Amino acid sequence: MSRAESVAATDVVEVAASGHDQADEESGMPRAGRAAVRAGVIGNYVDQINIFLPVVALAPALATLAGPNAGVTKGALVIVATLLGRPIGSMVFGRIADRIGRTATTKVAIAGTAVSSLLIAAVPGHAVIGAWAITLVVALRFVGGAFLAGEYTSAIPLAMEWSKPRRRGLVSGLIMSMSPAAQSTIAFATAGLIALLGSGSYAEWGWRFPFIAGGLASLALLAYYSARVADAPHVTREREAADAAKTPASLGLRAVLGGAYAGVFWQMFGLMTGLWLMTNMVVIVMAGRLATDLELSGSEVAVVVGVASVTQAVVMAMTGHLSSLVGRRRFFVGWGVFAAVVAPLLWIGTMSAQVIPAVVGIALLQVVTVCGYGPVGAYLCERLPAHVRATGYGTAYSLSIVGPALWPWWLPHLEALVGRNASVVLVIATGGLLVAAWGARGPRLSPADLDRSVGAVAQDPEPSVPAAETPVIATARD
Repeated sequence: MSRAESVAATDVVEVAASGHDQADEESGMPRAGRAAVRAGVIGNYVDQINIFLPVVALAPALATLAGPNAGVTKGALVIVATLLGRPIGSMVFGRIADRIGRTATTKVAIAGTAVSSLLIAAVPGHAVIGAWAITLVVALRFVGGAFLAGEYTSAIPLAMEWSKPRRRGLVSGLIMSMSPAAQSTIAFATAGLIALLGSGSYAEWGWRFPFIAGGLASLALLAYYSARVADAPHVTREREAADAAKTPASLGLRAVLGGAYAGVFWQMFGLMTGLWLMTNMVVIVMAGRLATDLELSGSEVAVVVGVASVTQAVVMAMTGHLSSLVGRRRFFVGWGVFAAVVAPLLWIGTMSAQVIPAVVGIALLQVVTVCGYGPVGAYLCERLPAHVRATGYGTAYSLSIVGPALWPWWLPHLEALVGRNASVVLVIATGGLLVAAWGARGPRLSPADLDRSVGAVAQDPEPSVPAAETPVIATARD
């Protein structure tokens, strides 16, 4: 028996001995549960490092891969390839995770992510193989995006299923905060490498080091999952019981997109679309415009992005717990309205009027918008039962990326109609309003409602509200 299998068996015995899964949540988690929560946080950090590598680390070296005449569009293609690969990966790996288990699926996805990043580090430059260089990078980022999605689609529901009810929002915030933490790591590492090697050497070969580091970090994470992490036994039983009781047509992607859970899914999709619209504007578009509009150097852009990401990570870690204190619906409605009003003013003051220093304005801008992700890890898992949870989580999180990710094609048309900065302001405000509107369509999920296991919340989101008062769109019974 392997070490991981031994850990899993020990956890099953511990849960069975307790007589009730909730007893473990109240008295302390088994080792595999603690490891799963830890791995959910650290794993998302590694995951996000691999996601954000092209945004900052590859940008100064684009000419090496795409040729001396490389434009912004080719750089955007690398980013978009990753984003478009993620919905496919979430649909495929989500269903696998719901059928065979979270841990096994996560390990396969981590291995694929590691291989993709290491292969990119080995791609010859444009001077050696011409246009094939950037073509290979785009293709590998697309495949890597699918594996990256499979990783968080499996690992985050696993962490939420092991988390104690009163800490689920906090754990969600910590997991989601790993995205800006990873972004800041890449930003500062890129700035440091450029300063150490010089811009010429970095563009020629130094850019490969961040991709090697990302691949090696994934391999280390794979070793941790293999040795320490196992699925929650009560979730495994719930999933197996649902599989045995329901027909195949009521399970999987069909049930999520157009079946029993469609109302829940499309409400989550609308909310996530709003968050992605704001994120693309204040993270990706902003990074490019710091160079083109404010004329900052590559290292200056990296520093501004790094400071903003650190600030964002600290606040996001707290917003997940804040949503547990005020309730999920109240949080999303309030945060969405706040972002729709304040973020456009910050953009104008920083990028247009330039009355706010870039390092301050961008940090505040990202806090006001992107920190709304804090509760997302918990919220998307709380909406669906175990047998479709990974499928629904991953698909809602990733499919909603597609429209916002195509901004290099639709944003210029909007710019032609309303102006360069006004177009971004309009998109940011729209994103905030979508978060508020679709958050309002979801269940209340007050602190009392949330003080239960993730499965119990999915089964009955608002036990204290009479059935007639519960919004139909927010209810999907197991």
